[in-house]
Amino acid sequence: MTDDFFPEAPSGRPLWLVTLADLALLLLGFMVLTQAARLDRHALAKGLRDGFGQQADASAPAMPVASSGVAFAVGSANPWSTAELVAWAREAARDPRVAFTITGSTDGSAADIDAPTGSAAVLAADRARAVAAALAPVVPSRRLSILTTLRPGPRAALVTLAFDGEPQRSSKP
Repeated sequence: MTDDFFPEAPSGRPLWLVTLADLALLLLGFMVLTQAARLDRHALAKGLRDGFGQQADASAPAMPVASSGVAFAVGSANPWSTAELVAWAREAARDPRVAFTITGSTDGSAADIDAPTGSAAVLAADRARAVAAALAPVVPSRRLSILTTLRPGPRAALVTLAFDGEPQRSSKP
């Protein structure tokens, strides 16, 4: 083999230096977060939620960590199949620190409305309620929230799983 066989190394910084800089920034971020945890935890959680674009509403669960959904036919509030969703929710509900939010939506078309009322909002709410009814046997009701959205989207009900914090301990000894 000759020296011509190997290409010339590109000029500039070596790749290990970039990796080292990334590692140093991650370590710095971890240290800052560790120090911040010693402060007010609620303020820290609010700051993280705000940074990730989560609603500042105190009644809303924390940042979503997983989601699943169910599709619907046009103008229908009967889900096609909830078996996989129920199995997923059953497994997730084993952790008492999580909360479930069900968001019903419509596609915004003139056909995707509640037939008796002519309302897309009613159909979105019915879709969320139908999924909540399917999840009721496996998820405690105090951990379920139902929302609707009027923005056009999928004909679905999206179930979002979020970490809702550690269970509150009583102050009694």
